[in-house]
Amino acid sequence: MEKFRRLLAGPWVPPYLGKAPYLWLLSLNFFVWKFFYVRPDPLEVGLLLLSVLVFVPMYFASYWLRNRRAVPVLLATVALGVAWAPHNFGASTFFIFACAMCAALERPRQAYLAIGLILGGAALMAALRGLPLSFLLPTLAVGAPVGIASVMDARVRRSAQLLLRKQEEVEHIARIAERERISRDLHDLLGHTLSLIAIKAELAGRLLERDTAATAKEIKDIETTARHALAEVRSAVTGYRQTGFAQELAQARAALAAADVRLEAEVQPFAMPATAENVLALALREAVTNILRHANATRCQVSVRQEGGQIVCHISDDGRAPVDGAALARGNGLRGMRERVAAAGGRLTLHAESGLALELYLPMGAAA
Repeated sequence: MEKFRRLLAGPWVPPYLGKAPYLWLLSLNFFVWKFFYVRPDPLEVGLLLLSVLVFVPMYFASYWLRNRRAVPVLLATVALGVAWAPHNFGASTFFIFACAMCAALERPRQAYLAIGLILGGAALMAALRGLPLSFLLPTLAVGAPVGIASVMDARVRRSAQLLLRKQEEVEHIARIAERERISRDLHDLLGHTLSLIAIKAELAGRLLERDTAATAKEIKDIETTARHALAEVRSAVTGYRQTGFAQELAQARAALAAADVRLEAEVQPFAMPATAENVLALALREAVTNILRHANATRCQVSVRQEGGQIVCHISDDGRAPVDGAALARGNGLRGMRERVAAAGGRLTLHAESGLALELYLPMGAAA
């Protein structure tokens, strides 16, 4: 009973079609025209009402069925037209509705073939049974354009729905890419900064009893670094962060100095695209973070130069080579660096010898 109540509540046609399908049912009044000049027969009127009661549910069902599932409804509608054609020229309405129902066949060739068969069958029946033009002309003159228009409209709607799904997929992929970008950036930001804070906190602990002034300085640096990290995290989440290479190089020098690592930098002066500069800055940050965490190095070398149409960046240290270089390469930091470099149209190579060496190649025209 509840299911029947929900069925009556509707919707009986897809909501995006609006109210028009309900209005099209008014064309069934063609059956009444005969009775303006012929006295109604009670049996005929009763059968006509029964036919309408059978047809209306099939009509609404045709909007929800597709392809083979729609064929029985289509054939039943044609059968009603064939049954009524000898008795009432309003039967042309059933053939017109059948032509419109062909839109449920998603392959255009099949839909147009079905329209042709319906109209051809109606014409053949009219010729064999000697039916009047009042039946044949409306069937052919209205059925053909209505059927073709319905098929074309259905194709347009299906194309629009497919395009909408594609757009939703693109938006979903874009959201995933944005989450990955934020994840990489947060890893680069927090990994580097927290390593620096940990080193400075350890140094402050060692200096606490020997040099209170130096301890206070280190604690002040920790506070400044934490505030700076908080600002960068906020900026990264909003997607507007751009890191300058010169600024990042200065921060790397300070961070390495706190860990007693000497930074030797050789940066060739040239105009660098903003995107390439940001990629290099984040790569330097990740490399310095790895040195602080794993290398136990005393020296770090950084060189940036232009070769032809490429920017070449070399970062290496003299520390302990990683025991499992493959695991290091699979880590979040280096994986994020590879993805960022690849997105800018460049490539990254990794060498583990006495220490760790990174080489980045970025095109001068890296797209934003």
